[in-house]
Amino acid sequence: MGTRHNLSNPTASKGITDNVEDEAVLLSRLQAGDRAAFAYLVEIHSPHVYRVALKLLGDEQEAEEVLQETFLRAFEKIGQFEGRARLGTWLYRIATNLALMRLRKRQLPTVPLDEPLSGEDGEEMPRELLDWSQLPEEELLSAEARAEMDAAIAALPETLRSVFVLRDIEGLSTQETADVLGLSVPAVKSRLLRARLALRERLSEYFAERVRQVDHA
Repeated sequence: MGTRHNLSNPTASKGITDNVEDEAVLLSRLQAGDRAAFAYLVEIHSPHVYRVALKLLGDEQEAEEVLQETFLRAFEKIGQFEGRARLGTWLYRIATNLALMRLRKRQLPTVPLDEPLSGEDGEEMPRELLDWSQLPEEELLSAEARAEMDAAIAALPETLRSVFVLRDIEGLSTQETADVLGLSVPAVKSRLLRARLALRERLSEYFAERVRQVDHA
């Protein structure tokens, strides 16, 4: 049995929602209007909710607004939450839906990255796939490389971006990602593959140049 934590302290140890029993206690207190429990929920999940919103929207102010809207919505709807999903999954769902609604309101043109990879049979492969293992680790972790990665993620169509952010950045399981987005598991797997291939193709030119620089150093 996992270690129990004191829910009356909103800064209690962070492992609480990993344990089903503890999450049941937390949910009970949330639905009873326990302010300390709600403060704890906000403290534990705010970084994850903000990161998802920022990766989807690419704007810090909008991500902050989604963060606030997510917990306001959660506070309003907690009485209707039946506990069939984890609280974290439920919050991801709220935040993702709010962020996607904002994206759709922008009415941005569709990025053509989705097209070459569409279709389950005879799916086109990216034209150039680089073996990134040729690059030194410090190159992959550089601020410039991270900026390139962020730009590539932001350029993904929202259908692929949301799956990639939840699955590969936030580390949700395939089933949790499907639950958050209302998709089937096969659909999540298909979109994740397409997102990874699209990112790899987009970033290949950038990292190929880095490899050439390393080779000539």
